[in-house]
Amino acid sequence: MHLARFPRVHLAHLPTPLEKLDRLSKELDGPEIWIKRDDCTGLSTGGNKTRKLEFLMAEAQAMGADTVMTQGATQSNHARQTAAAAAKLGMACHILLEDRTGSNDINYNENGNVLLDHLHGATTSKRAGGKDMQAEMEEVAEKLRGEGRTVYVIPGGGSNATGALGYVNCAFELVGQANDRGLVIDHIATATGSAGTQAGLITGLKAINAGIPLTGFGVRAPKDKQEANVFALAQKTAEKLGCPDVVAREDVVADCSYVGEGYGIPREDTLEAIRMFAQLEGILLDPVYSGKGAAGLIDYCRKGHFKKGERVVFLHTGGAAALFGYEAVFAEANKTLVVD
Repeated sequence: MHLARFPRVHLAHLPTPLEKLDRLSKELDGPEIWIKRDDCTGLSTGGNKTRKLEFLMAEAQAMGADTVMTQGATQSNHARQTAAAAAKLGMACHILLEDRTGSNDINYNENGNVLLDHLHGATTSKRAGGKDMQAEMEEVAEKLRGEGRTVYVIPGGGSNATGALGYVNCAFELVGQANDRGLVIDHIATATGSAGTQAGLITGLKAINAGIPLTGFGVRAPKDKQEANVFALAQKTAEKLGCPDVVAREDVVADCSYVGEGYGIPREDTLEAIRMFAQLEGILLDPVYSGKGAAGLIDYCRKGHFKKGERVVFLHTGGAAALFGYEAVFAEANKTLVVD
């Protein structure tokens, strides 16, 4: 499978590390847990969107764009990485931020990823939750085009067939790392939201006949909708690669039991997962994606869905910058850790 025929600008620090989580594995007394550190991709504190942006920004350059636009929730990791990529490549960037949580917390609305969006030079505007964000972007893009700009519009999460190529490449990279170390991987697990990461991974895994099942732990949509979105994008990605129908519907598995009240609202098991990774392994998760994905991973280990003696790789999608927008959520728990 030859990805070099697709335009790509190299933004990420690759390959990202593949590490064994000894203390977490011992604590859970189940499978041997490894982590694929896509929080270490390098661009503006890293994260999974950087792999997608390598292909998306190359496409933007190829069409002569001077401005990129995208959208996401207030604490969007994708928005932050897009702003950073635009800065690195000398493009203007405008971001529409959708209020999906209804939070009036100034820290949530101005700190974390939002602070970094602006630090990278992006302009932002807000939209109420539930808007058709793609239509909202097209309306603003047309206005900018009327001002003489050449605008490239990136979908939320960078999740289209072009962006998903970044996770086809990640699948190849991960399997290559495992082969080099003689590691037999029984399961891969990750958070799944806008669908591009899971769709790219499953397409890449199936294209090389890796034989490794992938579980996506949903962070927003119900199971049926999430699986349908991932499968549809995987089909488009496979067609782009020249291997149509390589992904079957049953290859796409999403468990959306860990979403809780909604997108961006952490449950207690999300907070537990964040604390466990921080205190056992020195690794920071975020409350929106990787924290909920890790909550699913931990629960699967405890319930025996991932069995003792198996080897599980958790793909860390990054996003720790968002922690600084969730100070209020952690404040009460942290009181017990303060010693006068």
